[in-house]
Amino acid sequence: MRGLAFLALQRYFYQRSLVGVMLDPRVLNRCLAMFLSYFRFSQPAQKKARRQKRAAKAAAVAPRPTGGMLRPAVHCPTIKYNSKLRLGRGFSLEELKAAGISAKFAPTIGIAVDSRRFNKSVESMTRNVARLNEYKSKLVLFPKAKLASPGKGEASVAEQAAATQFVGTLMPLAKAKPTTEMAPITDEMKATMNFSTLRKAFITKKLVGTRMKQAKDKAEAEAIKAKEASK
Repeated sequence: MRGLAFLALQRYFYQRSLVGVMLDPRVLNRCLAMFLSYFRFSQPAQKKARRQKRAAKAAAVAPRPTGGMLRPAVHCPTIKYNSKLRLGRGFSLEELKAAGISAKFAPTIGIAVDSRRFNKSVESMTRNVARLNEYKSKLVLFPKAKLASPGKGEASVAEQAAATQFVGTLMPLAKAKPTTEMAPITDEMKATMNFSTLRKAFITKKLVGTRMKQAKDKAEAEAIKAKEASK
């Protein structure tokens, strides 16, 4: 909205300049600043409007979670990022079958399904099946109609009354914090000159060809000298 208003005002002043009205750039900048000040002063109201929209959206999907459907844990593509875990598009059919959930029933209870995805490792299969089983253990399944006697697998009236709406991403992936182990400094470590060792290894690698050529030339010279001495 702000960008469109800026472009409209800029176009207006450009058209005015075409008809022969000379505009000072300082005046133009001041007019633009005054025009856009409306959007800056409306930030508190916009913040309140966004909060009200979030509340209305949560009330519309209640008692479902506000963060959407449950997603699997997958590895990122390409060699550069395949060591990282992120939330994927949906669970594969093999994972749903191992967890005892049908592909048609899964979306009705908030589980995303991706029929094109398949598992390439046992580790990812086990991880996502455990994720589904944990979700099933925490799931409160409401009946389609408010009946006095809920059906099989559905929550009772007391459980429905005690259930609360979950806010945020369902079962987010926890990032493992790196641990650093401290080791005692020994006398051998203190006596070792690391810089000198690395410098010596670097020079040895750099001069390996030169030294091989020098040794070869020396051997050839000694062979020629020995041949001449034998005569």
